[in-house]
Amino acid sequence: MKRYGIFFCGLFLTVLSLVSASGEVREIPMSLVSEAFSGEVPPHPRLLITEQAMAEIKGLVGRDELAKGFADAVVEKADRILKEPPVERVMTGRRLLGVSRKCLDRVIHLAFAYRLTGNRAYLERGEMEMVAASGFSDWNPSHFLDVAEMTSALAIGYDWFYHDLSDEGRKVIQSAIRQKGLEPGRGNAGWVRGNNNWNQVCNGGMVLGVLAILEDEPELAKTLVHRAVNGVQVAMEEYEPDGAYPEGPGYWVYGTSFNVMLLAALETVLGTDFGLSEKGGYAASADYYMHVTGPTGDYFNYPDSGRREGFQPAVFWFSRRFDRPELNWHQMRLWRQQNGSSRMVASRLAPLTLAWYTGKTAVPQQHAWMGRGANPVAAFRRSWEDAGAVYFAIKGGSPSCNHGHMDVGSFVLDAQGERWAEDLGPESYNKIEQLGMNLWNNRQDSDRWKIFRYNNLSHNTLVVNGEHQRVSGYAPIVDFSAEGKRVVIDMAKVYAGQLSSAIREASMLEDGRVVIQDRFQPIEGAEAATTVRWGMVTSAKIEIVDEHNALLTIGDKAMRFSVDTAAETRLQIYSTDPPAEYDQPNPGTSMLGFEVSLEPGSQATVRVELNRAVGAR
Repeated sequence: MKRYGIFFCGLFLTVLSLVSASGEVREIPMSLVSEAFSGEVPPHPRLLITEQAMAEIKGLVGRDELAKGFADAVVEKADRILKEPPVERVMTGRRLLGVSRKCLDRVIHLAFAYRLTGNRAYLERGEMEMVAASGFSDWNPSHFLDVAEMTSALAIGYDWFYHDLSDEGRKVIQSAIRQKGLEPGRGNAGWVRGNNNWNQVCNGGMVLGVLAILEDEPELAKTLVHRAVNGVQVAMEEYEPDGAYPEGPGYWVYGTSFNVMLLAALETVLGTDFGLSEKGGYAASADYYMHVTGPTGDYFNYPDSGRREGFQPAVFWFSRRFDRPELNWHQMRLWRQQNGSSRMVASRLAPLTLAWYTGKTAVPQQHAWMGRGANPVAAFRRSWEDAGAVYFAIKGGSPSCNHGHMDVGSFVLDAQGERWAEDLGPESYNKIEQLGMNLWNNRQDSDRWKIFRYNNLSHNTLVVNGEHQRVSGYAPIVDFSAEGKRVVIDMAKVYAGQLSSAIREASMLEDGRVVIQDRFQPIEGAEAATTVRWGMVTSAKIEIVDEHNALLTIGDKAMRFSVDTAAETRLQIYSTDPPAEYDQPNPGTSMLGFEVSLEPGSQATVRVELNRAVGAR
């Protein structure tokens, strides 16, 4: 009798014909899903890390110093968890998400440590954690991410601890997965075919949950897997055509990590991911993640992304899946710097790293990259190996994207190991929601755009007559040269009704200078002068030398900022202090910029150059 995952050639070719590598969503029929489930149920543990895979990990830890350091960090974290009380059902505003994430973090580290060492203290503490979560009245289905992450936690723990759980504990946890995870998920269809991270996280959580209890719910498993492999394609299409994730690198980590777990679990249980990993944009998205991380280790942190790169297991899955060791470049640098430290295992999914680690890495060869799509982005750098190398990234797109900001045309700049042009980052969701403001409505008149960090007044772009960018507008990348490290963005539609044309061109010159050139003109028929403000947020100390030149310093490092334009203007320093009580403070930052006044019928070109100051180390 054949096991799940042993496929006839015809079925395999049929799947590949149904899932287009170009990103098109094509329905995978239930007949193919049912065929994948035919046969004996694979034994526990079957999710993500099978018994055979765990034996290979143990061998790896025994011979590889980096792997051993990572495993030691997982065990040390598990030891710390032993001293902490189990999770409690405490809401933060409308969310239980923090509790769900804590549970997932604890369970996966405890379960991995148990499988690695056999120390029953991890088993007993893991069962206690899962039983505590099982006793919650519910997992907050009104905010279904909370349910998805809690279901993932108990699914992995149930599967990895399965043979050694107490009979009562196994029964309680299995029942909770079904009643508090899968049952609410069967009827909650809003995210199933959504185009954002909710789709990936929620479909991923449901698949992990139902595959964990597969022997008890075989028909439900077919139903939820069939729904997931078709629904998740909608979110995966957002990576097309080049891998650029519209929600930025921080949400790439979130959505993509659960997408990876979904595909990896299908592989370990069924032997196939139905061809989904071959989708072109998704397969290319680890390139995106690599290129939107600067040599400082900071992201190009648009739109609702945090700034600092962390250790991300999903990257190792891409590297292994597509045999591309260069994708590990940033991650392996962090690994060597932090091996054995608690920072290595800060991610709640950290133990999965050892399931996908190959020990291989390579220096990336591309120094210029561009990703099209809903929120297009381009990035240039002078070197991958020099931590002080010049790095510049810029975006087009639209404020209407999921988690979008009015940051069209915005950019970041790294040099000399510092970030000189920066993004202030996201606002606190819960704080804004508790004030009764509608953070998630992105209409032009939404509360969202009253928040300083979300509108264009705080971003490294243009502000016209003090007005906001147009939410309905879209700014494509209209020209790009990898060899010339040059990109051109047409921002006219984002300034509709304010400017008749707005072209932003950026380039990195051979000597490391970065040049940003804007060409704009007022709308036809304008009766009064149009004021265009150019701004750049920085943590550097600013010394204005004259009307067109400034010196930026961070410690003993310096950068020259110069403006070349025929228009009359002078450099100014603008405050980044919060304009409203609800705005988060932005300590240590300010904005350097200038204003240009356009008379009706005129046009202007401004050229800003940023260059390492002579004499700076």
